[in-house]
Amino acid sequence: MMDTPKVWFITGASKGLGLSLVKQLLANGQFVAATSRRQDELLQAAGPASDHFLPLQVDLTDESSVANALDKTHRSFRRIDVVVNNAGYGIGGSIEELTDEETRQGFEVNVFGSLNVIRHALPYLRAQQSGHIINISSIAGISASSGWAIYAATKFAMVGFSEVLADDVKEFGIKVTVVAPGAFRTRFLSSDSLVLAQKPIDAYTSVRASHAKYKQMDGEQAGDPEKAADALIRLADEANPPVYLLLGSDAYRRAMNKLDVLNQTFTSHEALTKSTDFPQS
Repeated sequence: MMDTPKVWFITGASKGLGLSLVKQLLANGQFVAATSRRQDELLQAAGPASDHFLPLQVDLTDESSVANALDKTHRSFRRIDVVVNNAGYGIGGSIEELTDEETRQGFEVNVFGSLNVIRHALPYLRAQQSGHIINISSIAGISASSGWAIYAATKFAMVGFSEVLADDVKEFGIKVTVVAPGAFRTRFLSSDSLVLAQKPIDAYTSVRASHAKYKQMDGEQAGDPEKAADALIRLADEANPPVYLLLGSDAYRRAMNKLDVLNQTFTSHEALTKSTDFPQS
């Protein structure tokens, strides 16, 4: 697998899935440019810079910071083969509880940060007429749970723009995959990766119950991040990778349940749906 080394650009690489991916790639002799909000944390977690490893401190919400990082990557390795938009964080709370600022910040990081990377990576990929963009969404972007409306909205957005992006760039030989992981045993449920509404409303008992359930899962998630990283490496080595990839048995189960719900809902109102057409002559 991966006989020819690739150049990877990975965001959110100082912990979790991103860190597992960086370590496995470097162990396999791949070239990796990795970003984090704090370069010292990245160096401590992944090791020092080398001929194969370019650690970068990047603010993904700042276009110039993103553009500079991709320029450094291309100047260092002369190409970019795989772009992994992994950075993001969880946002818990009902729509009423989360402020406009909290909501917008969630979209800034989870959605606009990824769009900034894609926007500035595509000129290099188009020039090469090759490349693979892997966007890490979540099963919450396919099947959402109570208490995570804004987080789900950001991840649904990633699924939506990835679907269209795959069509838009295929003429350039560029592949796109949106990945929807389930619950993996990372630090995602810790305070440095998960933000809850600062002003919770007591009436939302179902939201509080949902948050308590997820907190209890911390350290008990079924997903192995090392296996997830290996799956992404194998994905990047496929000649015809899928546009969608689920990771984890829980993600598969939730996605299949969502398909059943959609099918039942759409077919049960088929007559009403079609009643809005003009009469056919």
